[in-house]
This record gives sequence, structure tokens and C-alpha cells, in this order.
Amino acid sequence: MIDVATTPVLILAGGKATRLGDIARSVPKALVPVAGKPFLDHQLEDLARQGVPEVVMCIGHLADQIRAHAGNGSRYGLRVRYSEDGPVPLGTGGAVRQALPLFGEACFVLYGDSLLDVSYAETLAALGSSLGVMTVFANANSFDTSNVLWHCDRLVRYSKTARTPDMAHIDYGLSVLRREAVERIPADRATDLAELYTVLVERGEMVGHEVFNRFYEIGSPAGLKETEAFVSRRAA
Repeated sequence: MIDVATTPVLILAGGKATRLGDIARSVPKALVPVAGKPFLDHQLEDLARQGVPEVVMCIGHLADQIRAHAGNGSRYGLRVRYSEDGPVPLGTGGAVRQALPLFGEACFVLYGDSLLDVSYAETLAALGSSLGVMTVFANANSFDTSNVLWHCDRLVRYSKTARTPDMAHIDYGLSVLRREAVERIPADRATDLAELYTVLVERGEMVGHEVFNRFYEIGSPAGLKETEAFVSRRAA
């Protein structure tokens, strides 16, 4: 049975955070301070509150720092395991493919720089018989460039490279993938997860789940500032 209690969350935390400049020069993006503690702490604490039992950290750049900080996850009330790129970066798709031995029938995939106000149980419930779920948000190019055509509550088209004016939604930052979908990712080269998503959507094998609370991210200095303000507000 696929439910939140049996479905691990893969956190894609292998990137170099080049847009953050000196902020992340000597630490991985996951450990950049946000409201007084590393960003990863906020992510893992949120996941524990959702009832998620297990996290797989997909790591690469400065991986040892992430291992040393999060450990086995027990202090968050989670089990944390690790899947490492190795000497050659695998991209987001390759990182998920590399983690295949660490999960069963399905997994959540969460971007390592995203803090989301979303129900994991509701997202998983949207899966049905599909191979994947993409959470989508009516962005209208407000927070980043929209890349999803969402029409009549249906995921019609997704592309990070061939965006069209009728795309008013954006990939929110949380997805669900069945094992069968992950097995389609090439194991012999670096890939972007968007390649898989684009094909799954074209074939009608990936459904959408619309969410209505904006996402927060720390991929840029402006995003980091907004995320810090959000975290401080909700803690008050």
C-alpha cells in the first residue's frame, strides 16, 4: 500500500548554489542559515510534522557537511539515508535514478531549496493509477517563469525549455514518482528530471495536483530573504 507512512521523500540537495554567491561559498545550499538555523532543519522538521518517516538525501557538492549535520535523522524524528552522486554530477534526474535502491513502490521528490506549505497526504492521494504526480501553482510568472499548462483541472503540458504564453502555472517543487517511472531515467548519463516529467505529461502518465499557497525557495538572494521572512512570521 502506498501512503505517506511508507513513501520516502527524496530531497535533491546536490547542487552548487552558484546564484547565492558568497552566501554558499563554503557550505552546501542545504545548510545556508535561515532564521537562525540551517535551511535543511526547516525542511526536515516540516516533513516530520507531515508524518513522513524517511528521507533520502540526494547529495553531491559538499556532501560530507550534509551527512555530518543531519546524521541518521533521529533528532528530527526521521530516518535519513544518503545517495551520493560521486565524482561526476548526475543532474536531478540522475540523482533520483541513483537513489532507486533506497525506496520501494514510490517516492516523493522535493527540491533541496524549496520550503512548501502543502499536504503530502493529499498530493499522494492524487496519484491514482498514474506514474506520477506534479504539484502545480498558479504562478503567472510572479515568482519564477511559468512552465505548466493547466486547463480544466488537468495537466496538459509541461516544459522548462519550450514555454508558451498560455502557461500560467508552475511546477511547485514536490512530485510523486512510481518506481516504474524512475526506472525510465537513463542510468548512464546525467539528466534533468524535467526530461522525464515532460515525457510523462505528454503521454498522459503524470497527473497534476493544484496547490494554492505560494512556495518559498532559497535559490537566489531574493528568495532567501523572502523565505527567512516567511519562517520568522510563522514562528511568531
